[in-house]
Amino acid sequence: MPNFLTLENAGQVPPLTAGQKFKVVARGSFDPIQIVWYGALSGISQAEDSEPGFGQGAEGYGKRYGAYAADGTIENFFVGAILPSVLHQDPRYFQSGRGSFFYRSGYAVSRIFVTRSDSGHRQFNFSEVFGSAIASGVSTYSYHPRRTLIGKNSDGSLRYTASDRTLKNTASVWGSQVGYDTITLVIKEFWPDIRRKVRKQPH
Repeated sequence: MPNFLTLENAGQVPPLTAGQKFKVVARGSFDPIQIVWYGALSGISQAEDSEPGFGQGAEGYGKRYGAYAADGTIENFFVGAILPSVLHQDPRYFQSGRGSFFYRSGYAVSRIFVTRSDSGHRQFNFSEVFGSAIASGVSTYSYHPRRTLIGKNSDGSLRYTASDRTLKNTASVWGSQVGYDTITLVIKEFWPDIRRKVRKQPH
């Protein structure tokens, strides 16, 4: 998993410039592991036949893969580069590294709503909450399936799939992205400890 925006046990550190924010987000967004991640999500989506307007078979899988890759990339840039640059917020995750498992887990989850400004002050995480919402709206209403003709009913009337370009689907995508980000933050909190145990390094 790309982990270029995590700082372990860091205090006051220099803020990232806007250019650095875009550079590090691009590095993570196009990391080779993302190919596997989006492939797995696309396979699950195809098996569940979510967003049936994409269809099935190789073409349907390809469309789903493209949608997941675009969703992830757009969200990464809005949450990690665009809004943090505009709002002067720090997109990095500052690991706690102290306390019990439950304390550290709670701290990691809370970072969805709490972040640092470039000047080092605590702020509401506008970049995460609104960045993921904007990204969800952009993706849902630009390349997710419209209402699609799939055949005829027994009475001869035309049969269509439901359009996925709806507010409900936008909210669903938003919730999924925030959920993935929350899980990612928890992994980032404990990953340095796991790495040290695997490599048998001292704390």
